[in-house]
Amino acid sequence: MEVLKEQYKNEVIPLLMKKFNYTSKMEVPKLEKIVINIGLGETKDNPKALDNAMNDLTIITGQKPIITKAKKSIAAFKLREGAKIGCKVTLRAGKMYDFAQKLFHVALPRVRDFRGVSSHSFDGRGNYSMGIKEQLIFPEIEYDKIDKIRGMDIIFVTTAKTDEEAKELLSLLGMPFRN
Repeated sequence: MEVLKEQYKNEVIPLLMKKFNYTSKMEVPKLEKIVINIGLGETKDNPKALDNAMNDLTIITGQKPIITKAKKSIAAFKLREGAKIGCKVTLRAGKMYDFAQKLFHVALPRVRDFRGVSSHSFDGRGNYSMGIKEQLIFPEIEYDKIDKIRGMDIIFVTTAKTDEEAKELLSLLGMPFRN
């Protein structure tokens, strides 16, 4: 199911080389990794929530997530340094392209009143981040088996130098940007 990887090699590289006047294929920006993060505020009250979030992330990505811990204590949030506050997965190579294909063509169109993702979420260095409000948009998640609706952050890390290059790369790969 590496359709997106083949599309990148056969269609995206020539189009980007032509548009940005690259002299070598090595200059063409590519997708480096995709990081999916679920932050959990309720782990101090409900330790089982972390297990459920990790299970959901494993089902969605096909890869076991790692637990993220607090770097410093914040009294206002009743948070201690080293407390488990979420989980994340870093996808590379084949699994990265499979996840991107699934996100662009299956999951995002299932969002109610979906008109495209914002084109203003680039960081200035060619990376794109987006948030999803519920994990139910992924077809692998069964509505009856979830304990709580959770959102997640998805970050696309590219080798592009500018946001314009990254936007062109992601739109050629199939990211549905808003007009």
